[in-house]
Amino acid sequence: MSKATKSEIKFLEGPQSRWEEFKFTLKVTGEFIKGFRALHFAGPCVTVFGSARFKEDHEYYILTRKLAGEIAKLGFTIMTGGGPGIMEAANRGAKDVGGKSVGCNIILPFEQQPNPYLDKWVNIKYFFVRKTLLAKYSYAFVVMPGGFGTLDEFFEALTLVQTKVIESFPIILFCKEFHKELIDYMGKLKIAGTISPEDLNLVLVTDSIEEAIDHLKIKSIEQFGLKYAKPKPTPWLFEKGLFRF
Repeated sequence: MSKATKSEIKFLEGPQSRWEEFKFTLKVTGEFIKGFRALHFAGPCVTVFGSARFKEDHEYYILTRKLAGEIAKLGFTIMTGGGPGIMEAANRGAKDVGGKSVGCNIILPFEQQPNPYLDKWVNIKYFFVRKTLLAKYSYAFVVMPGGFGTLDEFFEALTLVQTKVIESFPIILFCKEFHKELIDYMGKLKIAGTISPEDLNLVLVTDSIEEAIDHLKIKSIEQFGLKYAKPKPTPWLFEKGLFRF
């Protein structure tokens, strides 16, 4: 059978309801507004990504809890996806030292519940809205061991920084041994020329909490001129601030 010419190609049809698309647009807009209102007073955040599957006695949970506590001491609000595992460990670490802790919880079929260490959270229906909110309020991203979702969040943050869609916020990849093959693969991308050699400098790979904290001081606090301040709610918008409901 000969190949079809351009004039012979017939295109497929599928469901294209303008009304359904319009309703979806309204739903997405509503989700963004809900997220903006809930997290407006969160302040500069450091978002921690990681698996929901690690229990509190796991080494990665313990490490994340300690790391998040040290980050919170710098004055950052710890932000996570709001669920269990690494997310819970990060929020818990913030609460250990009296820091702020917020979450963007995703609504899943198996009903992921917000962990008990959140000062405030918002439930979001769509992953892309959730990822936008996590990025919007962050001045750094910390990536702990995780699965598909963690890698998705890591590469999205990396791509946004690489393409200068967002500011050059620090991205810290923790646990060298766990991420060894990932690090090697990024090196392969450099050799193949699909990324620039300097793109690898966008990620700090470390096992050291002290190195991570020093990196945040320079690349987040100093670079963006962050200062300690008390948020001021706007009464006419019915805002009460982060910790007053």
